Amino acid sequence: MATEAAAHGPDLVAIVTLLGAAVIAVPLFKRLGLGSVLGYLAAGLAIGPYGIAVFSDATAILQVAELGVVMFLFIIGLEMQPSRLWAMRRDIFGLGLTQVLVCMALLSWVGVALGYDAAPSLIAGTGFVLTSTAIVMQMLGERRDLATPRGQRIISILLLEDLAIVPLLALVAFLAPGGEEVTLSERLTGVAVGLGAIAALVVAGRWLLNPLFRILAAAQAREVMTAAALLVVLGAALGMQIGGLSTAMGAFLAGVLLSESTFRHQLEADVEPFRGILLGLFFLAVGMSLDLAVIAANWALVLGSVAAFLLLKSAGIYGVARLFRASHAEALERTALMAQGGEFAFVLYAAALAVGLINPTDNAVLTAIIIVSMGLTPVIVILHDRLRPVAPTDMSGMQPPEDLRAQVLLIGFGRFGQIVSQPLLARGYDVSIIDMDTEMIGVAGSMGFKVHFGDGGRLDILHAAGAGHARAVLVCIDDKAAASRIVHLLKAEYPLIPVFARAFDRGHAIELIHAGADYHIREMFESALAFGVETLGHLGESGEVIAETIAEVRRRDGERLAMQVTGGIYSGRELLLGNVRSGQV
Repeated sequence: MATEAAAHGPDLVAIVTLLGAAVIAVPLFKRLGLGSVLGYLAAGLAIGPYGIAVFSDATAILQVAELGVVMFLFIIGLEMQPSRLWAMRRDIFGLGLTQVLVCMALLSWVGVALGYDAAPSLIAGTGFVLTSTAIVMQMLGERRDLATPRGQRIISILLLEDLAIVPLLALVAFLAPGGEEVTLSERLTGVAVGLGAIAALVVAGRWLLNPLFRILAAAQAREVMTAAALLVVLGAALGMQIGGLSTAMGAFLAGVLLSESTFRHQLEADVEPFRGILLGLFFLAVGMSLDLAVIAANWALVLGSVAAFLLLKSAGIYGVARLFRASHAEALERTALMAQGGEFAFVLYAAALAVGLINPTDNAVLTAIIIVSMGLTPVIVILHDRLRPVAPTDMSGMQPPEDLRAQVLLIGFGRFGQIVSQPLLARGYDVSIIDMDTEMIGVAGSMGFKVHFGDGGRLDILHAAGAGHARAVLVCIDDKAAASRIVHLLKAEYPLIPVFARAFDRGHAIELIHAGADYHIREMFESALAFGVETLGHLGESGEVIAETIAEVRRRDGERLAMQVTGGIYSGRELLLGNVRSGQV
């Protein structure tokens, strides 16, 4: 029975191996600064047919894992309201289309130079033009660039490339040698079916989905809402696939249509766990798909083609970026992120193989070229980040402090320091301000503040800023270590000058006390107490009771802090009021 159950039950060894490889490799690679994508690819290679061979059929896993890309684009679509997408139309159909056409023109010559016919060379080069949406979107997310203008321009290009797969598949059919000739009416029918699929999705998104989710929400069955979210994503992908379009494009359009729905956040929460797991599985499957035998047999061709494709595509991306007035730094970053081939190339090459444009060996070589380029992407990005020149700090208009004599010296003019300055200035006190953030200094100047450029951790700067003549020095920076260092320096050099310091938390407050700060305040303490005062008032407590309660909380906190200063951070725990009643476990 056990043997029979093992034969027909789930392959737990394979599942545990997949999860274990990801859990081990990804944190390790991220700790080494190599990124999660390269970790997944390396893990896939290690457990695939050319590693310990736990898996022999990476293609089957890849077909399932591509749903991760589909769900990823659905979530991106949820963030793209139609008005926002319309605002991106110039980048999508201008920048994106230009990059695709220029890169196609450049990359198609690689195959010709290697002795291939024009048609296979065009398909081989065009496949490399299609950037990996999964890799780029993952790396943009890790770099927190998805919502930035430069990130949005990259997303626009990726959207156009997803759209481009439709005419490119039609191009494969057109270039197919021999076989039955496709008539004009059949081509027009294919276009009409595709447009009809898009129209059907738009109609369903605008008039059917919201009523459906309202009915399901009224049923208050969370698992049904999750099932409905997956149904929407996969149903939209299937509809586009039936219409001959990209599944990823269908999921993206479904997300856009639901982006203004009241259920948007619920849908995102329901789909996100599946998206994360399947996207990681996609990268694992790509690593497994790397056929080392093909690379070994054709290593010179593979490596030479990867280099040629990467160089030519990089030139095209950089040139188009500069043509559309991107800065040199942005153009280089876009090139590093988008120079690789992508997962849609597998679809294009499979279609070309099916119609006889390329043979099985060519398909294996081209697939290996794409996978190698995908694996190199994190390395290219890391090299770009480490080798790019640091932009020089714009010091125009910056003035260091010199013989200042104000009554108050304020060090650090971020949000905290700006608020602190207001009551002092309201009472007419002279306030000298120093900070090291040149951008903030420029903005402060436009708002009517004179902020001097200087490091409060340097004794000569403190002297020039008038610390020895001030009636009080306020340390308002948000760097814990630097704040403690400045307080130490001030009290050592000017022991009679009162020093007021901003503390990040209790541990930092204890450090400041040991450093000699005359007064400190934890940056969230007073706002949290004010929050509690308002809550008690809303609950019906009288003003007198609230005042007594807050005074008691302050007393307990002060006693606990005094105990922590001498006995360590874990002292005074008995003074905390917990929410576990006596007798409860």
